[in-house]
Amino acid sequence: MTTDPKKLGELAELAFLHKAVSLGFPVSKTYGDSDRYDFIVHSNPHFWKVQVKSSSKLVHGGYPVNAKRRVKDQLIPYTPDEIDFLAAYVAPEDAWFIIPIQALRSRTSFRIYPQGSDKAGPFDEYREAWCLME
Repeated sequence: MTTDPKKLGELAELAFLHKAVSLGFPVSKTYGDSDRYDFIVHSNPHFWKVQVKSSSKLVHGGYPVNAKRRVKDQLIPYTPDEIDFLAAYVAPEDAWFIIPIQALRSRTSFRIYPQGSDKAGPFDEYREAWCLME
């Protein structure tokens, strides 16, 4: 398996596309990588802007997820003007976390804990929460 972050991101985007379409969501991929979001998900009457992130390495009992972008040398959190949802994919668990941007509260990173872990993560309630996009 690749360890190249760009390739891992591309694989996560493919996994998102497959999962969302298999759940019946019409999905459009943005052209290029200049926009803050990766996909538009249509759920009548809404068009949701979704940024996909992934994590595959367990660190201190959790999977770290970046929720930021870099501008010059600054790390900037995503805003509600840029995206509606952050879709975080935890590859070793084949699990998706569909997190509304408002729930991130300007965080630039967070951890997702394995299912069955004795640690509770701040976004456990969003595990497989695809219904939020309906």
